[in-house]
Amino acid sequence: MNIEGWTFMVALGFNAAISVRVSNELGAGHPNTAKFSVIIASITSLLAGVFLSLVLLFSRSWYPPLFSNSEEVQQVVYELTPMLAVTIIVSSLQPTLSGVAIGAGWQAYVAYVNIACYYLFGIPIGLTLGFLLDIGVKGIWYGMLAGMTLQTGVLIMMVLRTNWNKEASLARDRIKQWGGDSEVKENGENLVS
Repeated sequence: MNIEGWTFMVALGFNAAISVRVSNELGAGHPNTAKFSVIIASITSLLAGVFLSLVLLFSRSWYPPLFSNSEEVQQVVYELTPMLAVTIIVSSLQPTLSGVAIGAGWQAYVAYVNIACYYLFGIPIGLTLGFLLDIGVKGIWYGMLAGMTLQTGVLIMMVLRTNWNKEASLARDRIKQWGGDSEVKENGENLVS
């Protein structure tokens, strides 16, 4: 969990960065730049997750003693490392896509996706595998990983199906609604009202 937490901090950085970038680009009326930013941030965060997972997999025989002196615990950590690597990869992309959703103003939709993927899908699978089928911690982890993977897949589909021109138009409408200046020159500078 410590390693997952450390790697998740990297993903949260991508979350914040892409959220700000998408909202700024859509608000400035640059849908293609917003779309390009989403692609670059998603690829970069995914590559960071793959890199961190590979480091973990290659060092799986020597890092468990850093956390425990127990041979049994070290063996379990060694056996769980591949699952941790997959979790790191999935959890490197998921926050980035959530950041895209925040920047585009889709918070309500993503909240429903989170509830469905985790509470209606992931947790029941984890409880079933962990307790009813007596797989233990691996079963609970499989359930949460399944929920996270489903959520990431849904977010990928949302992003792929996005009409970025329409999102920029919606952003301009929100700016007008809140009393801001939504007129933008071609070079991105606001016109004076």
